[in-house]
Amino acid sequence: MYLHGTSAVNERGNLTIGGMDTTELVKQYGTPLYVYDVSLIRQKARGFVDTFAKHGMKAQVAYASKAFCTVAMLQVVEEEGLSLDVVSGGELYTALQANFPTERIHFHGNNKSREELEMALRANIGCIVVDNFYELELLKELTEQYEQRMPILLRVTPGVEAHTHEYILTGQEDSKFGFDLQSGGATEAVRRALEAPYLSLLGVHFHIGSQIFDMTSFHLAAEKVFQCLVQWRDEFEFISTVLNFGGGFGIRYTDEDIPASPAVCVEHIISVAKHFTHIHGMVLPEIWIEPGRALAGDAGTTLYKVGSTKYIPNVRNYVSVDGGMSDNIRTALYDAKYEAALANRMKEEKTELVSVAGKCCETGDMLIWDVTLPSPKAEDILAISCTGAYCYSMASNYNRLPRPAVVFVENEEAQVVVERETYEDIIKFDKAYKSVVRNNER
Repeated sequence: MYLHGTSAVNERGNLTIGGMDTTELVKQYGTPLYVYDVSLIRQKARGFVDTFAKHGMKAQVAYASKAFCTVAMLQVVEEEGLSLDVVSGGELYTALQANFPTERIHFHGNNKSREELEMALRANIGCIVVDNFYELELLKELTEQYEQRMPILLRVTPGVEAHTHEYILTGQEDSKFGFDLQSGGATEAVRRALEAPYLSLLGVHFHIGSQIFDMTSFHLAAEKVFQCLVQWRDEFEFISTVLNFGGGFGIRYTDEDIPASPAVCVEHIISVAKHFTHIHGMVLPEIWIEPGRALAGDAGTTLYKVGSTKYIPNVRNYVSVDGGMSDNIRTALYDAKYEAALANRMKEEKTELVSVAGKCCETGDMLIWDVTLPSPKAEDILAISCTGAYCYSMASNYNRLPRPAVVFVENEEAQVVVERETYEDIIKFDKAYKSVVRNNER
């Protein structure tokens, strides 16, 4: 397993994160357990922010909170001076509970409800990214009703596909997200937004996918967007003061992944923006980006206890752990690939090819199909790296399994930031049914 951030191996042969022995974390907090390396989160955040500053660029780096949204995570993000991207009333509520500065909150989503938009207006957030005509008209109505000005971006789909998993592509023309550039929908949206008395159109937003390694996709998408910006300048005298390139920057899950550093990602985007503004004789807009996975992904490690094993000669060796698709559905959903190690036996020779299975009652509940480990035994601690994004966020109570605790580690200190659920928590909202069937009808 590749050692990310502050991960290391101590003299006992145990995996450590943030200076904390993971076997001791398991003794104290149980398993499954999400462990976050806070120093690595800060390092990644500064990589994005400092690179913009080095180039003298006016910019906002907004953490895409859908990757991992808890009060503690948003507090760390705020400490690093980032903005915040939320996509639901629940994420916005979490941000407000974390006392996140509302002027740095951006609200995304393809089907925001009236109640969510009213919540955003009451909080006086910094920007709403408008996704469709229904939302545009609804927001126009609400801002007029409350006589409240709201800065907006229009999300557009440039028709460019990033080279990634088909289920997480969002920038192509056939997408539920955004106003289409090709059909003229985006142009009509600009016209309506400029006519709305309380909407302040700052610019446009596009997002072309996730887990992107080939930065060429950003260049191709920006080319199409800038062509439209020129058209809107000439037709409406509209000058985009903000251009949001979205996120989707990839991270390393396995040796197959070769991601660009935060600094390289930012420098490429700056280069693209300067190139097209120069070609079209435009003023360089403020650049916004939205890293989510790139901040949280490789900062997270999930710890499990090994339980049963099943050895099928000449077929497969199964090793089961005390979690599974209920705390990490990405393998089942995306065929995601991960690396793993036995956290309590890091120095031992890896001799056995195994498949790591979860405990959910599903054949497809697999965490890793092939990984080489020291021969696993019951009570070993299995660590799966790079689980910081979209694991806790997508966790469920399938099979009525409690969701794991979340621990932040930094500078040889550990702190629980999400308590482990209990069986009592799982049935908290259940109500008993009072039968209406008479005894003689049974």
